[in-house]
Amino acid sequence: MKSMLFVFLGGGLGSMLRFGISQFFNTDFPYGTLLVNLLGSLLIGLFLGLFERQLITQTLLLLLATGFCGGFTTFSAFAAENLKLLETGHTAQFLVYSLGSLVLGVLMVLVGFKITKFI
Repeated sequence: MKSMLFVFLGGGLGSMLRFGISQFFNTDFPYGTLLVNLLGSLLIGLFLGLFERQLITQTLLLLLATGFCGGFTTFSAFAAENLKLLETGHTAQFLVYSLGSLVLGVLMVLVGFKITKFI
């Protein structure tokens, strides 16, 4: 039950921050969602690396990675925004957004993980 509470708290905070960033940055292109997905990918890489090096506990990992990053990043919004780009004929933006999110997101997880090697 304690673990679920930490995931809940982290998820709520992450979701609120994601909402605020999306409200501020999303215009004719979903910059806010792209930003949170990339930043969230970097953060989860950092948190996983810190956990692997035993610099954070399992409980803190639940709060930060499972909870906060799970609430902060948003694949469902990503998918819906891609559909809208396709439906409105913005094929080039769809390709940039989809491929950029995938490739850069994976790269950011790697960078975050590698940063922890220097801590």
